[in-house]
Amino acid sequence: MTAPTAPVRVGRVFARACAAEWTRLWTVKATWWFLAGSAAVMLGIAAIAGAETAASPDPSPGGSAWTAASVPVLPGQFGLLALALAAVTSDYATGGIVPTLQWTPRRGVLFLARTAVPVAVATVLGVLLALAAAGTAFATARPVLDLTLERGAEVLPAVAFVFAAGSAVAVGLGFLLRNTAGTLVAVFLLMLVLPLVLQNFGQEWASAIARVLPGSGAAFLLIGEMPGMTRTSSVVTLLAWAGGALLLGWLRLARDDANR
Repeated sequence: MTAPTAPVRVGRVFARACAAEWTRLWTVKATWWFLAGSAAVMLGIAAIAGAETAASPDPSPGGSAWTAASVPVLPGQFGLLALALAAVTSDYATGGIVPTLQWTPRRGVLFLARTAVPVAVATVLGVLLALAAAGTAFATARPVLDLTLERGAEVLPAVAFVFAAGSAVAVGLGFLLRNTAGTLVAVFLLMLVLPLVLQNFGQEWASAIARVLPGSGAAFLLIGEMPGMTRTSSVVTLLAWAGGALLLGWLRLARDDANR
């Protein structure tokens, strides 16, 4: 007669799933390529901006190198958002989602782990790249630009929030669409293309639509150049998109067959 097996605690399963997701994330070459792409874009833009500022015959006084920590995030974020969504969609492309769910049959635990790890990694890497971009601009433009801690305390939390919300949107859409190319296109449209295009239409209805897109909220928090938006509305917009995308992604994972 065999002894009854004690149930494994949910917290322990979640910790194991997070460890597995962490290992899987860093053992895939695509992760390093996405990280290298974001680093090249953000540091390259920061270096160019710093060099142009240093070469200016009449530099503006009081310039901050922290600007180079926020502006390059707009184009540079897509490498890290791609990293986050690929952590979800790659299993569907290869069919690995079936053995993954056999290893972690509790779909809620898998969803939380597969959301938490990519979002946390993308956020931390984004903040580190933003910090490196500010340092690059400061080094190339010194002594024209300053690098005060007070300004950094304002910029870096906004950068962290934008990366966290954006990667959450990417992960949620990855669970929902289950296709890497389709999710990449959707994220690119929502975070960059549609906000810019609709704002340039010059029509009130187009501007109203642009203001409810996540890319508009990110643009306002980073550069403050999105007409009709406030800091509060930007935060609410990003949170709503992140929460909505994750909810839809969870519903599909929980209700649909994993291999369809």
